[in-house]
Amino acid sequence: MKKIAVIVLNFNGKNYLEQFLPTLIAYSPEADIIIADNASTDDSCTFLQEKFPQIDIIKLEKNYGFTGGYNRAIAQVQHEWIILLNSDVEVTENWITPMKAYLEANPDVAMIQPKILSQQKKDMFDYAGASGGYIDFLGYPFCRGRIFDTIETDRGQYDDISDIAWATGAAVLIPRDLFIKSGGFDEYFFAHMEEIDLAWRLRRAGYRIVVHPGSVIYHVGGGTLDRTSPHKTKLNFRNSLWVLQKNLKSKQSFLYIFLRMSLDGIAGIKFLFEGKGSHFLAILKAHFEFYAKIPAYNRARKEVNKKIKEISIGNINEKGTYHRSIVWDYYIKKITHFKDLLK
Repeated sequence: MKKIAVIVLNFNGKNYLEQFLPTLIAYSPEADIIIADNASTDDSCTFLQEKFPQIDIIKLEKNYGFTGGYNRAIAQVQHEWIILLNSDVEVTENWITPMKAYLEANPDVAMIQPKILSQQKKDMFDYAGASGGYIDFLGYPFCRGRIFDTIETDRGQYDDISDIAWATGAAVLIPRDLFIKSGGFDEYFFAHMEEIDLAWRLRRAGYRIVVHPGSVIYHVGGGTLDRTSPHKTKLNFRNSLWVLQKNLKSKQSFLYIFLRMSLDGIAGIKFLFEGKGSHFLAILKAHFEFYAKIPAYNRARKEVNKKIKEISIGNINEKGTYHRSIVWDYYIKKITHFKDLLK
Protein backbone atom coordinates (compact mmCIF):
# COMPACT_ATOMS: atom_id res chain seq x y z
CA MET A 1 0.00 0.00 0.00
CA LYS A 2 1.25 3.47 -0.90
CA LYS A 3 1.26 6.44 1.44
CA ILE A 4 -1.31 8.38 -0.59
CA ALA A 5 -4.73 7.39 -1.89
CA VAL A 6 -6.45 9.43 -4.58
CA ILE A 7 -10.17 8.91 -3.99
CA VAL A 8 -12.44 9.81 -6.90
CA LEU A 9 -16.11 10.04 -5.94
CA ASN A 10 -18.27 8.91 -8.83
CA PHE A 11 -21.97 9.13 -9.56
CA ASN A 12 -23.00 8.29 -13.11
CA GLY A 13 -19.70 9.67 -14.34
CA LYS A 14 -18.60 6.98 -16.77
CA ASN A 15 -17.84 9.55 -19.48
CA TYR A 16 -15.52 11.47 -17.17
CA LEU A 17 -13.82 8.30 -15.97
CA GLU A 18 -13.28 7.21 -19.56
CA GLN A 19 -11.84 10.63 -20.43
CA PHE A 20 -9.68 11.42 -17.41
CA LEU A 21 -8.81 8.18 -15.62
CA PRO A 22 -5.98 7.10 -17.99
CA THR A 23 -4.14 10.38 -17.39
CA LEU A 24 -4.77 10.19 -13.64
CA ILE A 25 -3.23 6.70 -13.52
CA ALA A 26 -0.25 7.70 -15.69
CA TYR A 27 0.51 10.88 -13.70
CA SER A 28 -0.03 9.53 -10.17
CA PRO A 29 2.65 6.82 -9.68
CA GLU A 30 3.05 7.66 -5.98
CA ALA A 31 -0.62 7.06 -5.16
CA ASP A 32 -3.21 4.30 -5.10
CA ILE A 33 -6.24 5.25 -7.19
CA ILE A 34 -9.61 4.38 -5.64
CA ILE A 35 -13.05 4.99 -7.11
CA ALA A 36 -15.82 5.49 -4.55
CA ASP A 37 -19.08 4.86 -6.39
CA ASN A 38 -22.16 6.58 -4.99
CA ALA A 39 -24.60 3.91 -6.24
CA SER A 40 -24.35 4.95 -9.90
CA THR A 41 -27.21 3.90 -12.14
CA ASP A 42 -25.11 3.96 -15.30
CA ASP A 43 -22.58 1.21 -16.04
CA SER A 44 -19.64 2.99 -14.37
CA CYS A 45 -18.63 0.02 -12.24
CA THR A 46 -18.89 -2.50 -15.08
CA PHE A 47 -16.79 -0.19 -17.25
CA LEU A 48 -14.14 0.13 -14.52
CA GLN A 49 -13.96 -3.60 -13.93
CA GLU A 50 -13.53 -4.30 -17.63
CA LYS A 51 -11.18 -1.46 -18.63
CA PHE A 52 -9.30 -0.73 -15.39
CA PRO A 53 -9.25 -3.97 -13.34
CA GLN A 54 -6.24 -2.66 -11.39
CA ILE A 55 -8.37 0.12 -9.84
CA ASP A 56 -10.00 -0.53 -6.47
CA ILE A 57 -13.71 0.28 -6.28
CA ILE A 58 -15.62 1.10 -3.10
CA LYS A 59 -19.29 0.49 -3.87
CA LEU A 60 -21.70 2.45 -1.70
CA GLU A 61 -25.26 1.19 -1.33
CA LYS A 62 -26.89 4.54 -2.11
CA ASN A 63 -26.03 8.09 -3.19
CA TYR A 64 -24.75 9.72 -0.02
CA GLY A 65 -23.76 12.93 -1.81
CA PHE A 66 -20.31 14.46 -1.67
CA THR A 67 -20.21 14.55 2.12
CA GLY A 68 -21.50 11.11 3.00
CA GLY A 69 -19.81 9.44 0.06
CA TYR A 70 -16.38 10.68 1.02
CA ASN A 71 -16.90 10.06 4.74
CA ARG A 72 -17.69 6.40 4.05
CA ALA A 73 -14.93 5.94 1.49
CA ILE A 74 -12.25 7.52 3.68
CA ALA A 75 -13.30 5.30 6.59
CA GLN A 76 -12.53 2.25 4.43
CA VAL A 77 -8.97 3.16 3.42
CA GLN A 78 -5.86 3.05 5.60
CA HIS A 79 -3.55 5.43 3.74
CA GLU A 80 -1.73 8.14 5.67
CA TRP A 81 -2.80 10.88 3.24
CA ILE A 82 -5.81 11.17 0.98
CA ILE A 83 -6.46 13.27 -2.07
CA LEU A 84 -10.11 14.00 -2.82
CA LEU A 85 -10.50 14.43 -6.57
CA ASN A 86 -13.58 15.16 -8.65
CA SER A 87 -14.25 12.80 -11.53
CA ASP A 88 -14.34 15.74 -13.98
CA VAL A 89 -10.68 16.68 -13.42
CA GLU A 90 -7.75 16.39 -15.81
CA VAL A 91 -4.48 16.16 -13.88
CA THR A 92 -1.05 17.12 -15.19
CA GLU A 93 2.30 15.42 -14.94
CA ASN A 94 3.91 15.62 -11.50
CA TRP A 95 0.78 17.12 -9.97
CA ILE A 96 1.06 15.36 -6.61
CA THR A 97 4.77 15.87 -5.88
CA PRO A 98 4.79 19.63 -5.00
CA MET A 99 1.84 19.28 -2.60
CA LYS A 100 3.30 16.13 -1.01
CA ALA A 101 6.71 17.72 -0.47
CA TYR A 102 5.19 20.85 1.07
CA LEU A 103 2.96 18.86 3.41
CA GLU A 104 5.90 16.72 4.54
CA ALA A 105 7.92 19.85 5.34
CA ASN A 106 5.03 21.67 7.07
CA PRO A 107 3.14 19.45 9.55
CA ASP A 108 0.92 22.40 10.55
CA VAL A 109 -0.75 22.26 7.10
CA ALA A 110 -4.08 20.41 7.18
CA MET A 111 -5.31 20.90 3.61
CA ILE A 112 -3.44 21.75 0.43
CA GLN A 113 -4.86 22.30 -3.05
CA PRO A 114 -3.32 22.75 -6.50
CA LYS A 115 -3.94 25.64 -8.85
CA ILE A 116 -7.16 24.87 -10.67
CA LEU A 117 -7.76 26.04 -14.22
CA SER A 118 -10.72 25.55 -16.52
CA GLN A 119 -10.58 22.39 -18.59
CA GLN A 120 -12.51 24.10 -21.39
CA LYS A 121 -10.41 27.31 -21.38
CA LYS A 122 -7.03 26.33 -20.06
CA ASP A 123 -5.74 29.87 -19.67
CA MET A 124 -8.62 30.74 -17.34
CA PHE A 125 -9.00 29.99 -13.64
CA ASP A 126 -11.67 27.54 -12.60
CA TYR A 127 -14.73 28.77 -10.72
CA ALA A 128 -14.45 26.15 -7.96
CA GLY A 129 -11.16 26.92 -6.28
CA ALA A 130 -8.98 28.88 -8.73
CA SER A 131 -5.71 29.59 -6.86
CA GLY A 132 -7.08 29.25 -3.35
CA GLY A 133 -10.22 30.19 -1.44
CA TYR A 134 -10.95 33.21 0.74
CA ILE A 135 -14.05 34.01 2.78
CA ASP A 136 -15.45 37.33 3.99
CA PHE A 137 -16.86 37.97 7.46
CA LEU A 138 -20.40 37.15 6.31
CA GLY A 139 -19.42 33.78 4.88
CA TYR A 140 -19.27 34.69 1.18
CA PRO A 141 -16.54 32.63 -0.49
CA PHE A 142 -14.32 33.84 -3.33
CA CYS A 143 -10.93 32.93 -4.73
CA ARG A 144 -7.59 34.20 -5.87
CA GLY A 145 -8.63 34.40 -9.51
CA ARG A 146 -12.43 34.37 -9.14
CA ILE A 147 -14.81 36.74 -7.38
CA PHE A 148 -18.46 35.79 -7.80
CA ASP A 149 -18.94 35.37 -11.58
CA THR A 150 -15.79 37.26 -12.64
CA ILE A 151 -13.14 34.71 -13.57
CA GLU A 152 -9.62 35.92 -14.34
CA THR A 153 -7.15 34.79 -16.97
CA ASP A 154 -4.17 33.02 -15.45
CA ARG A 155 -1.09 35.16 -16.11
CA GLY A 156 0.91 33.77 -13.21
CA GLN A 157 -0.36 36.51 -10.90
CA TYR A 158 -1.26 33.98 -8.18
CA ASP A 159 1.62 31.54 -8.58
CA ASP A 160 2.93 31.98 -5.04
CA ILE A 161 2.38 29.33 -2.37
CA SER A 162 -0.12 31.01 -0.09
CA ASP A 163 -2.16 30.51 3.06
CA ILE A 164 -5.87 30.57 2.30
CA ALA A 165 -9.17 30.15 4.16
CA TRP A 166 -10.41 27.05 2.34
CA ALA A 167 -9.25 24.53 -0.21
CA THR A 168 -11.57 23.30 -2.92
CA GLY A 169 -13.20 19.90 -2.61
CA ALA A 170 -12.51 19.36 -6.32
CA ALA A 171 -8.87 18.53 -5.54
CA VAL A 172 -7.40 18.60 -2.04
CA LEU A 173 -4.73 16.69 -0.13
CA ILE A 174 -5.35 16.10 3.60
CA PRO A 175 -3.96 13.74 6.25
CA ARG A 176 -6.54 10.97 6.73
CA ASP A 177 -6.18 10.86 10.50
CA LEU A 178 -6.80 14.59 10.80
CA PHE A 179 -9.85 14.38 8.53
CA ILE A 180 -11.41 11.72 10.75
CA LYS A 181 -10.48 13.30 14.10
CA SER A 182 -11.92 16.65 12.99
CA GLY A 183 -15.27 15.00 12.30
CA GLY A 184 -14.94 14.79 8.52
CA PHE A 185 -17.57 16.35 6.30
CA ASP A 186 -20.88 17.45 7.80
CA GLU A 187 -23.45 15.22 6.12
CA TYR A 188 -26.26 17.73 6.62
CA PHE A 189 -24.60 19.66 3.78
CA PHE A 190 -24.92 16.80 1.24
CA ALA A 191 -22.84 18.84 -1.25
CA HIS A 192 -21.32 22.34 -1.56
CA MET A 193 -19.59 24.44 1.12
CA GLU A 194 -18.65 21.33 3.14
CA GLU A 195 -14.97 21.87 2.38
CA ILE A 196 -15.25 25.45 3.68
CA ASP A 197 -16.81 24.19 6.91
CA LEU A 198 -14.07 21.57 7.32
CA ALA A 199 -11.31 24.09 6.59
CA TRP A 200 -12.78 26.58 9.06
CA ARG A 201 -12.86 23.93 11.80
CA LEU A 202 -9.24 23.04 11.08
CA ARG A 203 -8.20 26.70 11.12
CA ARG A 204 -9.97 27.08 14.46
CA ALA A 205 -7.63 24.33 15.68
CA GLY A 206 -4.62 26.35 14.51
CA TYR A 207 -3.87 24.50 11.27
CA ARG A 208 -2.99 26.12 7.96
CA ILE A 209 -4.82 25.72 4.65
CA VAL A 210 -2.55 26.22 1.61
CA VAL A 211 -2.60 26.50 -2.17
CA HIS A 212 0.45 25.24 -4.06
CA PRO A 213 0.35 26.55 -7.66
CA GLY A 214 3.33 24.35 -8.51
CA SER A 215 0.69 21.69 -8.90
CA VAL A 216 -1.83 22.29 -11.70
CA ILE A 217 -5.08 20.56 -12.66
CA TYR A 218 -7.92 21.34 -15.09
CA HIS A 219 -11.54 21.12 -13.93
CA VAL A 220 -14.60 20.78 -16.14
CA GLY A 221 -16.95 22.11 -13.45
CA GLY A 222 -20.64 21.39 -13.13
CA GLY A 223 -19.89 17.73 -13.71
CA THR A 224 -22.09 16.64 -10.84
CA LEU A 225 -24.43 19.61 -10.47
CA ASP A 226 -24.71 22.53 -12.88
CA ARG A 227 -23.60 25.81 -11.31
CA THR A 228 -26.72 27.49 -12.76
CA SER A 229 -29.21 25.02 -11.25
CA PRO A 230 -31.71 26.25 -8.62
CA HIS A 231 -30.87 23.22 -6.49
CA LYS A 232 -27.24 24.31 -6.34
CA THR A 233 -28.39 27.84 -5.48
CA LYS A 234 -30.34 26.42 -2.54
CA LEU A 235 -27.42 24.31 -1.34
CA ASN A 236 -24.97 27.21 -1.52
CA PHE A 237 -27.19 29.71 0.32
CA ARG A 238 -28.36 27.19 2.92
CA ASN A 239 -24.95 25.68 3.57
CA SER A 240 -23.29 29.10 3.86
CA LEU A 241 -25.63 29.88 6.74
CA TRP A 242 -24.88 26.54 8.36
CA VAL A 243 -21.14 27.26 8.11
CA LEU A 244 -21.64 30.55 9.98
CA GLN A 245 -23.93 28.97 12.59
CA LYS A 246 -21.36 26.27 13.33
CA ASN A 247 -18.17 28.29 13.33
CA LEU A 248 -18.87 31.84 14.46
CA LYS A 249 -18.62 32.71 18.12
CA SER A 250 -22.09 32.80 19.65
CA LYS A 251 -21.78 36.55 20.34
CA GLN A 252 -21.15 37.20 16.63
CA SER A 253 -23.51 34.73 15.07
CA PHE A 254 -26.87 36.51 15.48
CA LEU A 255 -25.72 39.81 13.98
CA TYR A 256 -23.64 38.32 11.18
CA ILE A 257 -26.30 35.81 10.18
CA PHE A 258 -28.96 38.54 10.21
CA LEU A 259 -26.79 40.66 7.90
CA ARG A 260 -26.09 37.68 5.69
CA MET A 261 -29.77 36.77 5.35
CA SER A 262 -30.62 40.38 4.53
CA LEU A 263 -28.13 40.30 1.65
CA ASP A 264 -29.54 36.94 0.58
CA GLY A 265 -32.95 38.65 0.37
CA ILE A 266 -31.51 41.30 -1.94
CA ALA A 267 -30.00 38.55 -4.09
CA GLY A 268 -33.43 36.89 -4.25
CA ILE A 269 -35.07 40.11 -5.44
CA LYS A 270 -32.35 40.46 -8.06
CA PHE A 271 -33.17 36.94 -9.29
CA LEU A 272 -36.84 37.92 -9.58
CA PHE A 273 -36.03 40.98 -11.70
CA GLU A 274 -33.84 38.79 -13.91
CA GLY A 275 -36.75 36.41 -14.47
CA LYS A 276 -35.15 33.65 -12.38
CA GLY A 277 -38.06 32.87 -10.10
CA SER A 278 -36.82 29.34 -9.43
CA HIS A 279 -33.63 30.76 -7.90
CA PHE A 280 -35.67 33.17 -5.75
CA LEU A 281 -37.64 30.18 -4.44
CA ALA A 282 -34.38 28.31 -3.90
CA ILE A 283 -33.19 31.04 -1.52
CA LEU A 284 -36.49 30.90 0.38
CA LYS A 285 -36.14 27.13 0.73
CA ALA A 286 -32.53 27.59 1.86
CA HIS A 287 -33.60 29.95 4.65
CA PHE A 288 -36.43 27.71 5.86
CA GLU A 289 -34.13 24.69 5.92
CA PHE A 290 -31.56 26.74 7.82
CA TYR A 291 -34.16 27.69 10.45
CA ALA A 292 -35.15 24.05 10.83
CA LYS A 293 -31.59 23.00 11.65
CA ILE A 294 -30.72 25.80 14.11
CA PRO A 295 -31.62 23.71 17.19
CA ALA A 296 -29.58 20.77 15.90
CA TYR A 297 -26.54 22.93 15.23
CA ASN A 298 -26.82 24.64 18.59
CA ARG A 299 -26.72 21.19 20.21
CA ALA A 300 -23.85 20.08 17.95
CA ARG A 301 -21.69 23.10 18.74
CA LYS A 302 -20.37 21.54 21.95
CA GLU A 303 -19.32 18.39 20.11
CA VAL A 304 -17.68 20.41 17.33
CA ASN A 305 -15.80 22.54 19.87
CA LYS A 306 -14.69 19.39 21.70
CA LYS A 307 -13.21 17.89 18.53
CA ILE A 308 -11.44 21.16 17.72
CA LYS A 309 -9.95 21.26 21.20
CA GLU A 310 -8.74 17.65 20.87
CA ILE A 311 -6.84 18.31 17.63
CA SER A 312 -5.75 21.88 18.41
CA ILE A 313 -2.14 22.89 17.80
CA GLY A 314 -2.59 26.60 18.56
CA ASN A 315 -4.84 29.62 18.32
CA ILE A 316 -7.34 30.14 15.51
CA ASN A 317 -5.70 30.81 12.16
CA GLU A 318 -7.36 33.85 10.54
CA LYS A 319 -5.38 33.74 7.29
CA GLY A 320 -7.63 33.87 4.25
CA THR A 321 -10.42 35.66 6.13
CA TYR A 322 -11.46 38.91 4.45
CA HIS A 323 -12.62 41.28 7.16
CA ARG A 324 -14.58 43.49 4.80
CA SER A 325 -17.68 42.76 2.74
CA ILE A 326 -16.86 41.19 -0.62
CA VAL A 327 -20.45 41.94 -1.71
CA TRP A 328 -19.91 45.67 -1.12
CA ASP A 329 -16.47 45.71 -2.71
CA TYR A 330 -17.60 43.78 -5.79
CA TYR A 331 -21.05 45.20 -6.50
CA ILE A 332 -20.69 48.76 -5.15
CA LYS A 333 -16.97 49.53 -5.42
CA LYS A 334 -16.70 47.45 -8.64
CA ILE A 335 -13.56 45.58 -7.56
CA THR A 336 -13.59 42.49 -9.71
CA HIS A 337 -10.02 41.15 -9.43
CA PHE A 338 -8.54 39.62 -6.33
CA LYS A 339 -5.26 41.57 -6.41
CA ASP A 340 -7.18 44.85 -6.35
CA LEU A 341 -8.81 43.89 -3.04
CA LEU A 342 -5.43 44.02 -1.33
CA LYS A 343 -4.55 47.56 -2.43
